[in-house]
Amino acid sequence: MKSNSNWVARSRAHVWHPCTQMQHHETMPMVPISHGRGAWLVDADGNRYLDGISSWWVNLFGHANPRINAALKDQLDKLEHVMLAGFTHEPVISLSEKLAEKTRQQLGHCFFASDGASAIEIALKMSFHSWSNQGLPEKREFVCLKGSYHGETLGALSVTDVALFRDAYGPLINTCHVVMSPDFRQAADGETADQVVLRAIADVEQLFMQRSNQIAAIVVEPLIQCATGFAMYAPHYLTLLRELCDKYRVHLVADEIAVGCGRTGTFFACEQAQIWPDLLCLSKGISGGYLPLSLVMTTDSVYRSFYHADLRRGFLHSHSYTGNPLACRAALATLAIFDEDHVLDNNRATAEKITATLSPLREHAGVAHFRQRGMIWAFDAVDPRPGFSSRFFTAALKQELLLRPIGNTVYVMPPYILNDEEIGFLGERILAVFNQVMQHE
Repeated sequence: MKSNSNWVARSRAHVWHPCTQMQHHETMPMVPISHGRGAWLVDADGNRYLDGISSWWVNLFGHANPRINAALKDQLDKLEHVMLAGFTHEPVISLSEKLAEKTRQQLGHCFFASDGASAIEIALKMSFHSWSNQGLPEKREFVCLKGSYHGETLGALSVTDVALFRDAYGPLINTCHVVMSPDFRQAADGETADQVVLRAIADVEQLFMQRSNQIAAIVVEPLIQCATGFAMYAPHYLTLLRELCDKYRVHLVADEIAVGCGRTGTFFACEQAQIWPDLLCLSKGISGGYLPLSLVMTTDSVYRSFYHADLRRGFLHSHSYTGNPLACRAALATLAIFDEDHVLDNNRATAEKITATLSPLREHAGVAHFRQRGMIWAFDAVDPRPGFSSRFFTAALKQELLLRPIGNTVYVMPPYILNDEEIGFLGERILAVFNQVMQHE
């Protein structure tokens, strides 16, 4: 077995890691992972870590899942890849059909890509081009929520309201309208979460009244704004937003890249508001955490706006690995597990157990806004010193946990397969790490 230090040195010499200031790794060593089994990752020295964040929110059913492994091994002997322009194959057809069925055919058309940011790029281009094909080329502006994050490519950054990501590339990014977030943590004394929703909706309508002739779409993460501190809000916001989008002829784009695939308690988060968007972006968990895959689902109305003899009216977007058979087969195996194991029902019981084991944090003096929806938990540390996130991450690793706070927000987004022992371990170790870090504040 390669030593931990050897792997770290080789990686630092040649691998440029994402969203990372590489100089920081002079004092904070990276973790070289050898293998994974179930909810656990194991490093090159044999140390194990409970994957409490599903390896950046992608892993649903554990590492080295036997059923997904078997599906991929079978697919390897059939077809590894073929271009999707002018060709098709069974995995991409079946996956498109099954996802359309999950929307009851409301979103019956799937356009495939590789990653979440690419899906957002596609949705933005698709919205603008659809309006243009309908004789409304002036509808080219976009709207996002305050604090929103939708990816780091240039188009996705244009609808991302996080200074850290936007500022360095500001000269390259198109401007975007930013409206109030319905984050319930903004509630004034005596104000309910629903009243926060109404204030946020009023902000959207004021903008739509002024600019709807120029606005193509509004992009939102349904129910939870993940990358900006797990801001949660009431489903009623989506219901009202759908009504506004219909009234003012603005596309509603649902970024379900992180919150889809059962994370919020329903397969699609939008289901909890009983609405469907015009375009829905999926990635991360859709392939079970195995292979890069993303897609945009859309309505028959949007699809038909491109259906024409003129190639220039077709949707002009592609990449070489669109609809890769291996990635689609991993997604089909993932969907099969959902159906065969009654995952959404079982997750409700699992969520109750995890909430119970985390209950000491709800009343903790150092915790604010303990919150949960589906299989996602978050809480905010009260007045920690700068650097809380990195200190918590380091302390958690020593307690055999992979947890990576965002700023002062600790979040938990584990695979769906935790057993009772692992659930107890998770709650006990998070509390211990939090106490340790806060005592040294």
